[in-house]
Amino acid sequence: GEGGGGSRLRRQLESGGFAAGEYVKQLSQQSDGDRDLQEHRQRIQALSEETAQSLKRNVYQNYRQFIETAREISYLESEMYQLSHILTEQKGIMEAVTQALLLQADRDDPALGARRAAAADPFLPLSAKDAAANEEGRQRTLTTLLEKVEGCRDLLPESPGKYLVYNGDLVEYDADHMAQIQRVHAFLMNDCLLVATALPNRRGAYRYDALYPLDGLAVVNVKDNPPMKDMFKLLMFPESRIFQAENAKIKKEWLEVLEETKRNRALSEKRRLEQEALPRPAPTPPESTNPFDEDEDEEEDEPSAEEEVVDLSLEWIQELPEDLDVCIAQRDFEGAVDLLDKLNEYLADKPVSQPVKELRAKVDERVRQLTDVLVFELSPDRSLRGGPRATRRAVSQLIRLGQSTKACELFLKNRAAAVQTAIRQLRIEGATLLYIHKLCHVFFTSLLETAREFETDFAGNNGCYSAFVVWARSSMRMFVDAFSKQVFDSKESLSTAAECVKVAKEHCKQLSEIGLDLTFIIHALLVKDIKGALQSYKDIIIEATKHRNSEEMWRKMNLMTPEALGKLREEMRSCGVGNFDQYTGDDCWVNLSYTVVAFTKQTMAFLEEALKLYFPELHMVLLESLVEIILVAVQHVDYSLRCEQDPEKKAFIRQNASFLYETVLPVVEKRFEEGVGKPAKQLQDLRNASRLMRVNPESTTSVV
Repeated sequence: GEGGGGSRLRRQLESGGFAAGEYVKQLSQQSDGDRDLQEHRQRIQALSEETAQSLKRNVYQNYRQFIETAREISYLESEMYQLSHILTEQKGIMEAVTQALLLQADRDDPALGARRAAAADPFLPLSAKDAAANEEGRQRTLTTLLEKVEGCRDLLPESPGKYLVYNGDLVEYDADHMAQIQRVHAFLMNDCLLVATALPNRRGAYRYDALYPLDGLAVVNVKDNPPMKDMFKLLMFPESRIFQAENAKIKKEWLEVLEETKRNRALSEKRRLEQEALPRPAPTPPESTNPFDEDEDEEEDEPSAEEEVVDLSLEWIQELPEDLDVCIAQRDFEGAVDLLDKLNEYLADKPVSQPVKELRAKVDERVRQLTDVLVFELSPDRSLRGGPRATRRAVSQLIRLGQSTKACELFLKNRAAAVQTAIRQLRIEGATLLYIHKLCHVFFTSLLETAREFETDFAGNNGCYSAFVVWARSSMRMFVDAFSKQVFDSKESLSTAAECVKVAKEHCKQLSEIGLDLTFIIHALLVKDIKGALQSYKDIIIEATKHRNSEEMWRKMNLMTPEALGKLREEMRSCGVGNFDQYTGDDCWVNLSYTVVAFTKQTMAFLEEALKLYFPELHMVLLESLVEIILVAVQHVDYSLRCEQDPEKKAFIRQNASFLYETVLPVVEKRFEEGVGKPAKQLQDLRNASRLMRVNPESTTSVV
């Protein structure tokens, strides 16, 4: 009955004509009382929760399906792009093969070639006179059009082979925000593309904007995304521009004519290089009566003969500049460097002729572009996520380009920025020790990862290791700044500071597993702050001891309970005082002054914390601080012995003095020697001087 009621209720609520007000009114009239309404409310609530759960399940299921669909679309788009690229390559290969076959046939039968050309193009000139007239007409058209463009006359040198291929109006858009920038007119010539902006209030007149050689120009179709449609992108490293055609037909014409013109340009360049590579008959020199001329001419002819051997007509060499542009545009850095290595290997044993110099000039321009892109990849402005391995790709290609010094510098700058960002993003916790644990983990882990990656990337460049050591030192200084600000500037207790320094030292030792020891650097950077902390804590102990001395009554301690006595006995044992029992009396009495006991505990605690902070540079500071603290207590006891007249009190003071000289001072000496590794002559001298003072207390004056 309950399930059927739920189904009816669900159908009622899901019906198209459901009115909430009428439903509640009807329900109120039909119900017998408050209990019915409560039960009905619970049923609606349960239905609501069930609907919410069902909706969550559907959303989750749809979300998973959406992710899978998006992934499939991504795969499909990638495959379509690869397919398009393969088809374009196949088309280019087929056209090149056809062109090569036609050229071969034309060479074999010139008459057949002329007839084929005439049949293919009825407008092709059939005589030298017609050819000259046609060329002149093309140039006249170009000249007429360029007269309408202000500021381009000097930029376009008149050359007999330059002519206009295509032109038309376009609208330029911003590449980042896709906002309309300006209307332009583009003039495509057989070797370059001229972009001009329309002049306001002058119809048909333009102002020069930019000129791009076709060798360094790449054309990319932009997918329609309404209202942004009929667009294409021009890539001229390091910039790119997006233009919109008037309609899809004109856009298609622009894409086709740009690709065709680039192909024709590459083909004509290839033919020119082939012509240059053909052997030319040397001009006959006038006869000379000088017998040495013949030898000189032979010597001069030899290198020119060698220059003619260099074959630059290979297809991959002809397409190399454009292939490099494509690799750079597609961020295929490895492919670009592979092409450069292939060229260098090919030209390694070849003479440097004029065509080789021209090819080198084009390739060097691409190398500069590639280097700029790789440098930008390593700049700290780029995302710093991914750790040091994220930089490996750019670093390895820079090294292959012979830029290992620049790669090293940029890699270390990138890692310095990453470490600094990681430290800055750390939350400052309330507990100092917790923050220091996090800080040390973040910093030393980053340093270790950077060192390992550096060793991998620069394995064959030993000269770069000194740069890494300098970088590690500067990074350590940045770490110590953050460390000191939290530990020493905030006036933490000496025990907390000691724990924090201990944590930092332990993390620093981890670097020794890769052969890097920075312990001496962290010591040198921390020594000033630790000295300050030791001296500050020493002053606190001296002030507290002097204050207790001023209130000294020379009375035995009564601890009242056995538990308190047991606790004091344990504290003394932890301080190293093993014979404390001989100073305890009946019940809960201790035959020592409260001042001497408090001094012993405070001094030993100071020594234990200071030894945690100890390294050789702190030896004298720690020793002088200990001597200064002990002198305050010793001088007070000696002064009291001389001044006290009561024999009973004098005996009690002598007992306290005996505890100080024969128990506390030897324990301090022993613990100091254990912690430091060598005995302290100053502490021995202090104990011996005190012994002399006890033998003849009247002979020595002491200052309180």
